Formats: sequence, structure tokens, C-alpha cells
Amino acid sequence: MIKTYLFKDSQSVGVAAAKKLADKINAFKPTLSKPYFVLGLPTGSTPQPMYQELVRLYKDGFLSFKNVATFNMDEYCELPVTHPESYHSFMFENLFKHIDIIPENIHILNGLAEDKERECARYEFLINGCGGIDIQVGGIGSNGHIAFNEPGTAFDSKTHEVVLTDQTRQHNARFF
Repeated sequence: MIKTYLFKDSQSVGVAAAKKLADKINAFKPTLSKPYFVLGLPTGSTPQPMYQELVRLYKDGFLSFKNVATFNMDEYCELPVTHPESYHSFMFENLFKHIDIIPENIHILNGLAEDKERECARYEFLINGCGGIDIQVGGIGSNGHIAFNEPGTAFDSKTHEVVLTDQTRQHNARFF
């Protein structure tokens, strides 16, 4: 059954999404075969209120990320992790540096990898090794792309390199 929720603004959406994630994380019981709750995370302006609320819940003692592993949906190719607009930087500034996640449980694609196909395969291997993604949070871009999977990308595609459309590049140019 699909449920539809209506919210008055993006802040309300972020708070509700963070609460849903917090409930799932708190209900998770680690086992030897499944020690981590695995989150797939997006970047961009849409999830920022959710990240703010997750940080608040952590700081207020309602949530811990010690039994969480994360996989980010995307990263720019050829952008150093230290670049302020890399998704590594985004995630550390907006979430990771504010919570108690184990650093080894943070997974973000290496946009500087020489062999992009091998990097994508490595990422899929890591996801599978964690038992798959338990919850994937996604955002939708201005042209309908999901995690930079531009319109026309197969829904069952695995991690892969994407050439961004002019519309997506123009939309994201404001960050650079």
C-alpha cells in the first residue's frame, strides 16, 4: 500500500523523513551477519533539512549512528574530495562530522578513480557485502533525474558513470 503525505514546506518534509529514518535506525538490532543498518544517502539542497534534523536528534541523545553504514548515491568525476563542492565535502559538512558514525562505515564513490568501471564495481561489491541498502533516500533533480540518473536511465541499473545533461549541468553550475 502506498501512502502519500503532504507537507507545508521542505523543513517539514525533512523533519518527517529524519523521524522515519531515526525510528528505523533505533529499531535495528545488529547481528553477526548484519551488524549495520545500511542507508543510501543523497546530496543536494533537498535533503539538507533532513540532515539538520538527524544531527539534532543525535545531539539530543535520541539517535546513534554507531550501527549505521552509509552509501552515497553519487559523486562528481574528477573533483577532489577536498573541493568544497564535492559530495564528500557536502556530506561531512552537513552530516558526518556532527554525528557518531564510524568513519569506516561511510562510503562515497571515488570520483578521481582512474578506472570508473572498476570503481563502480567496487562500490557494488561493498553494498552487497553489507547486505544491500536497507533504506534509500533519494532526491529528484530539476529534469526528473534521480541521483544523477538522467531521464531514460533504466530503473534497475547499478552504479555507473553518467554524463550529465546540459540542463543538469546548468542547474548545478550555481554551486560552482
